[in-house]
This record gives sequence, structure tokens and C-alpha cells, in this order.
Amino acid sequence: MARAKFSEIKQHILNAIEDGSWASGSKLPSENQLAEEFCCSRMTARRAVTELTEQGVLERSQGLGTFVAGVNAQSSMLVIRNIADEIRERGHEYSVRQIVLRKEPALPEVAAALEIETGSEVYYSMLIHFEQQKPLQLEYRYINPKIAPNYLQQDFLTITPHEYLSQAAPLTEAHHKVQAIIANDVQKQQLKLEDQTACLQILRRTWSRKGVVSFARLVHPGNRFHLGGHLTF
Repeated sequence: MARAKFSEIKQHILNAIEDGSWASGSKLPSENQLAEEFCCSRMTARRAVTELTEQGVLERSQGLGTFVAGVNAQSSMLVIRNIADEIRERGHEYSVRQIVLRKEPALPEVAAALEIETGSEVYYSMLIHFEQQKPLQLEYRYINPKIAPNYLQQDFLTITPHEYLSQAAPLTEAHHKVQAIIANDVQKQQLKLEDQTACLQILRRTWSRKGVVSFARLVHPGNRFHLGGHLTF
């Protein structure tokens, strides 16, 4: 079955972005030009552009046209990726600061997330991930020590928790919960935020074959980070 014209246009745009023909900020041909090139109606071209805009691939500017969206701090809800890799793939500098790495008793929320008893010993880390020397993510992570017993011996200035856990306890399952929050005082300080700055918080649980590996709270400045994804059916 022949592919629908709007799908052809979408794939053409995605291919041009992926191979570097259209870099971030590049202006796209108009809907009329796309319609003429693909021998279709303007409405068909508009549908393709609209869907890519809704997915965060493109950005529209009133009166100016449609542009390839900036790739700054875009992550995907469809996969779990290493934040250091994401930043470097954007051609930006990645750095990290380790704030906390210790054992502590599991509070009820953490115990429930890790499916262990309240008060049980867990490993806890708190890191700040930077992009271009700007704080991008404040990561609070709780680890089940029975599944990743060597977590506290890692140097998270040279390897991220995600990288280590992917090796020590390969992931088989994950669950995300996304929330909009207002940063508390600690988060404002660590992320260098102004008062009442909205943040995007991701609560993430991950499993390996042995059970729940980790429970992470990932806090991002709302003006530096957004989630995106692309599905093909």
C-alpha cells in the first residue's frame, strides 16, 4: 500500500534533519512549496507540518514561518537514555556535580517504590547534571542495595548512575510519572532558579530481572528542558 502523502512529507523532513541538511533553526519551505513538491493539497502539507510541530520537531513563528526546533534539553519519554550521551549528542559540554552518596533508612515513599520494608537500608545519591555549565537536572536516586551492592563504590564524576546500573542490573521495565512543580528552596539553589520557577519532575522506577532496582526523582528547570517523542505506526 502506498504511503499517505502527509507521511511522505513528514519522513522527508525528518530525513533532512537527521542527515544535517536542515540544522536546528533552519527555515522550512512553505506549505505551498511542500504541496507543490509532493503533488498534494496544502491541507495535506499542513497536516504533516502540524504533526511534527506537536511532536516538538518543528517550531512555528507567527508571520515568519516554520523552523527546525532547537534540540536544547529535549528528552524522550519513549526510551530511557543516559543524560550525558543526550547532552554530548547535541554537541554540548556535559559535566556533573556529586552532592550526596550514602546509606540511609528508607522512608515510606521510597520503601513502597522499591518494594521493601520501611526503614530498610537503601543507597542514596544526589547529583546535578550540567549542560554548557548550566544546571539541567537535579537527580535524587534511591537504590536497592541487594540488586546493586557496589553502587556506593562508584565514581559518578566519570560514570553516570544510569550507565552503572545498565551494566550492574540491566533494565527490563520502567515506569514514568511526569509532574509540573514549583521548586523548593534547595532545588532553587542547586538549579540556580528564580523564585516561583516552574519545574518538570519525572518520577521513575526501574526493574531488572531481580526486582525493583531504583527509584529516581529527576527535577528540571521548565525553561531549559522539555520532553518529546516520535511514534511511527
